[in-house]
Amino acid sequence: QVQLVESGGGLAQPGGSLRLSCAASGLSLDYYAIAWIRQAPGKEREGVSCIGNSGGSPYYVDSVKGRFTISRDNAKNMVWLQMNSLKPEDTAVYYCATGAWYCGSEYDYWGQGTQVTVSS
Repeated sequence: QVQLVESGGGLAQPGGSLRLSCAASGLSLDYYAIAWIRQAPGKEREGVSCIGNSGGSPYYVDSVKGRFTISRDNAKNMVWLQMNSLKPEDTAVYYCATGAWYCGSEYDYWGQGTQVTVSS
Protein backbone atom coordinates (compact mmCIF):
# COMPACT_ATOMS: atom_id res chain seq x y z
CA GLN A 1 0.00 0.00 0.00
CA VAL A 2 1.48 3.31 -1.12
CA GLN A 3 1.44 6.11 1.42
CA LEU A 4 2.74 9.66 1.31
CA VAL A 5 2.74 11.51 4.61
CA GLU A 6 3.43 15.23 4.83
CA SER A 7 4.57 17.03 7.96
CA GLY A 8 6.13 20.31 8.98
CA GLY A 9 3.34 22.73 8.27
CA GLY A 10 2.20 25.34 10.74
CA LEU A 11 2.05 29.04 11.38
CA ALA A 12 4.88 31.28 10.26
CA GLN A 13 5.34 35.01 10.18
CA PRO A 14 5.96 36.81 6.90
CA GLY A 15 9.65 36.46 6.13
CA GLY A 16 9.87 33.30 8.18
CA SER A 17 10.70 29.74 7.20
CA LEU A 18 9.16 26.30 7.33
CA ARG A 19 10.44 22.93 6.16
CA LEU A 20 7.92 20.45 4.85
CA SER A 21 8.66 16.75 4.77
CA CYS A 22 7.13 14.01 2.65
CA ALA A 23 7.70 10.45 3.81
CA ALA A 24 6.96 7.73 1.27
CA SER A 25 6.20 4.08 1.93
CA GLY A 26 5.05 1.25 -0.26
CA LEU A 27 7.19 2.43 -3.16
CA SER A 28 10.82 3.27 -3.81
CA LEU A 29 11.56 6.90 -4.58
CA ASP A 30 14.41 5.65 -6.77
CA TYR A 31 11.71 5.34 -9.43
CA TYR A 32 9.41 8.26 -8.71
CA ALA A 33 9.38 12.01 -9.02
CA ILE A 34 7.77 13.94 -6.18
CA ALA A 35 5.76 17.09 -6.61
CA TRP A 36 4.62 19.61 -4.05
CA ILE A 37 1.19 21.01 -4.87
CA ARG A 38 -0.71 23.58 -2.87
CA GLN A 39 -4.31 24.70 -2.67
CA ALA A 40 -5.41 27.92 -1.06
CA PRO A 41 -9.03 28.51 -0.03
CA GLY A 42 -11.16 29.34 -3.04
CA LYS A 43 -8.30 28.77 -5.47
CA GLU A 44 -7.28 26.01 -7.82
CA ARG A 45 -4.47 23.62 -7.04
CA GLU A 46 -1.07 24.93 -8.03
CA GLY A 47 2.09 22.97 -8.71
CA VAL A 48 4.78 24.53 -6.52
CA SER A 49 7.81 22.38 -7.12
CA CYS A 50 8.82 18.99 -8.47
CA ILE A 51 11.94 16.88 -8.44
CA GLY A 52 12.57 13.93 -10.70
CA ASN A 53 13.63 10.52 -9.47
CA SER A 54 17.31 11.30 -10.00
CA GLY A 55 17.06 14.73 -8.40
CA GLY A 56 18.27 16.79 -11.35
CA SER A 57 16.80 20.12 -12.57
CA PRO A 58 13.95 20.67 -10.12
CA TYR A 59 10.93 22.67 -11.22
CA TYR A 60 9.66 25.71 -9.32
CA VAL A 61 6.66 27.88 -10.06
CA ASP A 62 7.78 31.46 -10.67
CA SER A 63 6.23 32.77 -7.47
CA VAL A 64 8.52 30.65 -5.27
CA LYS A 65 11.78 30.73 -7.24
CA GLY A 66 14.65 31.84 -5.06
CA ARG A 67 12.65 31.20 -1.88
CA PHE A 68 11.78 27.50 -1.91
CA THR A 69 14.16 24.58 -2.32
CA ILE A 70 13.14 20.99 -2.96
CA SER A 71 15.44 18.13 -2.03
CA ARG A 72 15.27 14.38 -1.67
CA ASP A 73 17.05 11.42 -0.11
CA ASN A 74 16.07 8.26 -1.93
CA ALA A 75 17.80 6.07 0.65
CA LYS A 76 15.45 7.49 3.28
CA ASN A 77 12.46 7.64 0.91
CA MET A 78 12.04 11.28 1.89
CA VAL A 79 11.50 14.58 0.09
CA TRP A 80 11.63 18.02 1.65
CA LEU A 81 10.48 21.49 0.71
CA GLN A 82 12.45 24.25 2.42
CA MET A 83 10.38 27.41 2.35
CA ASN A 84 12.12 30.68 3.17
CA SER A 85 11.01 34.31 3.00
CA LEU A 86 7.43 33.20 3.36
CA LYS A 87 4.65 35.48 2.22
CA PRO A 88 0.97 35.56 3.18
CA GLU A 89 0.13 34.38 -0.33
CA ASP A 90 1.99 31.13 0.42
CA THR A 91 -0.83 30.20 2.80
CA ALA A 92 -2.36 26.95 1.58
CA VAL A 93 -2.63 23.24 2.18
CA TYR A 94 0.51 21.64 0.76
CA TYR A 95 0.39 18.14 -0.68
CA CYS A 96 3.13 15.87 -1.93
CA ALA A 97 2.20 13.64 -4.83
CA THR A 98 3.72 11.22 -7.30
CA GLY A 99 2.86 9.06 -10.26
CA ALA A 100 5.94 8.43 -12.38
CA TRP A 101 9.70 8.98 -12.54
CA TYR A 102 9.33 12.34 -14.26
CA CYS A 103 7.66 15.59 -13.28
CA GLY A 104 4.41 16.53 -15.00
CA SER A 105 2.87 13.07 -15.01
CA GLU A 106 -0.56 12.24 -13.70
CA TYR A 107 -0.33 12.03 -9.93
CA ASP A 108 -1.76 8.73 -8.76
CA TYR A 109 -0.69 9.01 -5.14
CA TRP A 110 -1.28 11.94 -2.80
CA GLY A 111 -0.61 12.67 0.82
CA GLN A 112 -3.23 14.02 3.18
CA GLY A 113 -1.80 17.54 3.11
CA THR A 114 -0.28 19.85 5.67
CA GLN A 115 -1.54 23.35 6.40
CA VAL A 116 0.83 26.28 6.00
CA THR A 117 -0.36 29.63 7.31
CA VAL A 118 1.72 32.76 6.89
CA SER A 119 0.42 35.60 9.00
CA SER A 120 1.61 38.22 11.43
